[in-house]
Amino acid sequence: MRPNLFRPASMAAGLLALVLPACSVMALTVAAPADTPPTRPSEVAIVDRTTGERLPIYGHLGERWVAGVPGHRYAISVRNQTDARVLAVMSVDGLNVVTGETAGWDQRGYVFAPGERYDVAGWRKSQERIAAFEFSALPDSYAARTGRPDNVGVIGVALFREAPRPVVSIAPFSPEAPAEASAPEPLRQSKAAGNASSAADRLEDRTRLGTAHGRSENSRVAYTDFERAQSTPDEIITIRYDRRENLVAMGVIAPPVAAPSPFPSSIAGFVPDPPAR
Repeated sequence: MRPNLFRPASMAAGLLALVLPACSVMALTVAAPADTPPTRPSEVAIVDRTTGERLPIYGHLGERWVAGVPGHRYAISVRNQTDARVLAVMSVDGLNVVTGETAGWDQRGYVFAPGERYDVAGWRKSQERIAAFEFSALPDSYAARTGRPDNVGVIGVALFREAPRPVVSIAPFSPEAPAEASAPEPLRQSKAAGNASSAADRLEDRTRLGTAHGRSENSRVAYTDFERAQSTPDEIITIRYDRRENLVAMGVIAPPVAAPSPFPSSIAGFVPDPPAR
């Protein structure tokens, strides 16, 4: 039976591994040694690709927020902080970034080698291409245009540790490429597209940010195998986002404070005439 996953040709060459959901495989859970301190599987950050800035994360009422700029491209930067592989199932606006499905943590994701950092910069269209993540007005977001605007404004990363691999000898094989999972066509479902437009138009706050299906870019990945140590994530990282002015209005970001002036009453010109009697 051929495996349903591929390995990258070269992780050093910038290729990231892509994993398919497990098929009828029982995951193994192995307790860590008692003297091993727990390690967060990965560090997640949001990078503004237009400016190169790593966006600051603001804490507010137990949630994490970043301020996005409409029209700017961005990436979800993930760094594996463990000495083993981890799987990151990622969602933007409630949609899986690989398949475009309404997101669930049992779906496809990216596999990170020990210590590896990679910027996931768009909706996966094939093993060679992505459509860039781009901050946009909510009605122009990919989620709203495909009829699913309810979860716009949130990025999620569900992290899984890998089950220990048994020591076995595997005969070489010539992998057969699986049928390419067709990425959802932006307007494939004409009825859904119509519903998306009307649903977006009904949203009262049209200043909110979403993530558009941006320009096409090169981004190479390959399939690999990965067996999760358990069926539920080891950690879920949630980051919400919106325009800076909206975050100021919500109290997430403190409003700017005017710098004090040494001569606040100074005026340009000369001494004015006194008031008339």
